[in-house]
Amino acid sequence: MIVVTTPTGNIGRHVVRHLLDAGEALRLIVRDSSKLAQEVRDQVEVVEGSHGDAAVVDRAFRGADAVFWLCPPTPAATPAAATVDFARPGAAAMRRHGVRHIVAATTLGRDTTWHERAGNATGSIHMIDLLRTTGAAVRGLALPAFMDNALRQAGAIRQGKMFGPIDPDKKLPHTATRDTGTAAVGLLIDRSWSGQEDVPVLGPEELSYADLAAIVSDVIGREVRYEHQTYDAYKDAAMARGLTDEFAQGYVDMLRAKEEGMDNVASRATAIIGATSFRQWAEEALRPAITSGP
Repeated sequence: MIVVTTPTGNIGRHVVRHLLDAGEALRLIVRDSSKLAQEVRDQVEVVEGSHGDAAVVDRAFRGADAVFWLCPPTPAATPAAATVDFARPGAAAMRRHGVRHIVAATTLGRDTTWHERAGNATGSIHMIDLLRTTGAAVRGLALPAFMDNALRQAGAIRQGKMFGPIDPDKKLPHTATRDTGTAAVGLLIDRSWSGQEDVPVLGPEELSYADLAAIVSDVIGREVRYEHQTYDAYKDAAMARGLTDEFAQGYVDMLRAKEEGMDNVASRATAIIGATSFRQWAEEALRPAITSGP
């Protein structure tokens, strides 16, 4: 039995689909089961509730062989509360029920100079440290920025703009959520691995945000420019969306670490390299979102 958290999320939905296609027995933890397609509900066990709830994870992890773990976005919390504290009940339940394999989404940055000063990324790394205390074999899927984040700027892109505080010419790795899901599924199906380590999941190329804007321009057929924000402006905008000061600062610290090179340290020789290029992703996911919008 494999338990999947966040089964309706950007990564979790890919994990569920591929595991069902492979004929795996699944138990899903979901806050609102009505968000699951009927064809999915017909093939899985469902435990309704939050996987930050001790009673929910106690039911869900009983008899489980493996778990796909991802902390959901919790924008009102501190970085530690959104990651380590959220995961405490789950880690205790996995330890209690003897879960043997955990595949968890995390960030790049472990064992680098940014390990303890990368804001939200640091919280995610510490969450993996907590999961390692369960005694299970653990693989942290260490992720850079998602290509899919561009969908959050669909309105701005329609106006010819993309925004961000990272230097326009800083080349960074990016990955598609679907490739992250594929990487997770490979580890969940073939559980011959042991030990505890993080494995980078990277896209096939490193691109700057100026590069991304140029590709988006080409794909949608009109000019889009990357507008470089200050970190103060970025933080102010994040707080205006409802983030706490500490959580917004966590994003600032994480993005500064990326700009300084945190995500460039990962070795491609030992990483899982996704098949999806940013251009392919933009053609298949972003262009329809832009052209179908107002």
